[in-house]
Amino acid sequence: MSDTLAPAPVPRPKAFCRDCFTAVRPRAARCPKCGGPRLLAHPELPDLALAHIDCDAFYASVEKRDDPSLRDKPVIVGGGKRGVVSTACYIARIHGVKSAMPMWQALERCPQAVVIRPNMEKYTRVGREIRALMFELTPLVEPLSIDEAFLDLSGTELLHHGPPAMTLARFARRIETELGLSVSVGLSHNKFLAKIASDLDKPRGFSVIGRIETLDFLAPRPVSTIWGVGRATAAALEAEGLRTVADLRKADEGRLMRRFGVLGRRLRQLAFGEDARVVEPDQEIKSISNELTLETDVSDPRELEKILFRLATKVSGRLKAHAIGGWTVQLKLKTPDFKGLTRARRLADPTALADRIFRTGLDLLTKECDGRRFRLIGIGVSDLVPIDFCDPPDLVDENAGRRARAEAAIDDLRRRFGSDIVEQGLVFTPRPRAATKPAARSDAAEPDGDGEGEA
Repeated sequence: MSDTLAPAPVPRPKAFCRDCFTAVRPRAARCPKCGGPRLLAHPELPDLALAHIDCDAFYASVEKRDDPSLRDKPVIVGGGKRGVVSTACYIARIHGVKSAMPMWQALERCPQAVVIRPNMEKYTRVGREIRALMFELTPLVEPLSIDEAFLDLSGTELLHHGPPAMTLARFARRIETELGLSVSVGLSHNKFLAKIASDLDKPRGFSVIGRIETLDFLAPRPVSTIWGVGRATAAALEAEGLRTVADLRKADEGRLMRRFGVLGRRLRQLAFGEDARVVEPDQEIKSISNELTLETDVSDPRELEKILFRLATKVSGRLKAHAIGGWTVQLKLKTPDFKGLTRARRLADPTALADRIFRTGLDLLTKECDGRRFRLIGIGVSDLVPIDFCDPPDLVDENAGRRARAEAAIDDLRRRFGSDIVEQGLVFTPRPRAATKPAARSDAAEPDGDGEGEA
């Protein structure tokens, strides 16, 4: 007979206090231990393990944390008067300020707001701290952006001495006490519903959507509730008489597929709350880019060239930080009438060098500098590969090797003494043409954007 003791059973309450984690009666109004009203109750609470965690007004919250004088003020993080709102704190949102709103409109609604330029380096650093704490809960973490991720906590009860719901509540408290920020949690039986749930009770929310109420919960909601249905798709669905999720359920699948292709089938599945996707922790970065909305429209080629150089340097730094490079350089421009222009070129060899990214982008830019003014400029690299495959010796441009060695020396100085130790200069020199494929063209009107992008 074995003397090994069986592990103690893990408590699996269907209701508990989010402040002191005491198990409570499912219909209790307040915690009997601490008196707090923040109770979480659901009949399926012990059995749900798939979560979506989203930081609350992340950029603005980081700025308020770092500057306590901003605590009770409306804060907007975004570009200048011609840019857009990246994030607005909840005080600013009371005045009607929303993400992606033009800055002039946001300041019109909330003229007393404190406007802060985005500090992506700081936000990325804090985002990594939060990500590290997520990985302490489970290896199944799928980041969606710098401040949100899916987590699958299946099989973690013994490790964390409680069901996933309790583990997530403790995690939210830890973020508040250790990092001075808050998150909202959505818990459900699939990714689609978990993401919806995380947005139901912001800030500091924790919402649950179980299997038993999935159909009734979704039925009356507008089709825009479905993740990925933007204004254009919602308008197209409404034109077909499909305004609510219930309407989608009644629609003929063949009709939906004839009108919307495979998206039609996907929409109908989601309307029934069906989502078989699993949490994928190894999501690859598909591209790295930087763009800037300009304070005034610019037509001067030399001014655009200087901006492009700075953006290319940032893109190169981020590529090197991820130990990757790419085959394709993409230039993005936007005219004053908000028409977007995208130009792309595939290189003979992949690159992570600022010099090659800039020179390729400049060649694309020169073709567009015909007197037109631009309100936005951006540069990016896609078709990514490990950095070991990038930038072999250039046998055509005899100066390329010297520039690459100079860039490597600058990178080394930055690693040793900080990113501000040296500022790379822009030297106007003739640029030899490398063997490349023709630029891919894509002209399309698109909404305004601003800041850094990574997908």
